[in-house]
Amino acid sequence: MVADVIFDKEDQLKRIQQYIIPRETLVAVYDCKGAGSGFVGITDQRIIFYDQAFFRKKKSMISIPYNRVIGISSSDEGTFLKTSEIVLITAAGNFSFEFRGADKAHRTYRYIMNQIMNQPSPQMAG
Repeated sequence: MVADVIFDKEDQLKRIQQYIIPRETLVAVYDCKGAGSGFVGITDQRIIFYDQAFFRKKKSMISIPYNRVIGISSSDEGTFLKTSEIVLITAAGNFSFEFRGADKAHRTYRYIMNQIMNQPSPQMAG
């Protein structure tokens, strides 16, 4: 249901929705800053992101199931624009996401940590 999904841009939401599989719940879609990642989708089973640099010059939709995430790091620069970054650490490499707002990065960090630790997930809002 779109009403329950937190998102920054409707066109990004629609792109991610095409990749949602049966019995998977889309929780949020956030716009990202930086050259690599255009936006990131958070579901109850994986992270889906649109990457413009992963496969050379081709644009790709990448999925990382939570059971493939080894760790996650978070940094909060506290700059004027209040951008924050999280890095997913996987066996395939590290994937960095710079969010437009510390609140979005912190909510995403908490949600992913709960998923990889197999804990009940908190709501993304608040």
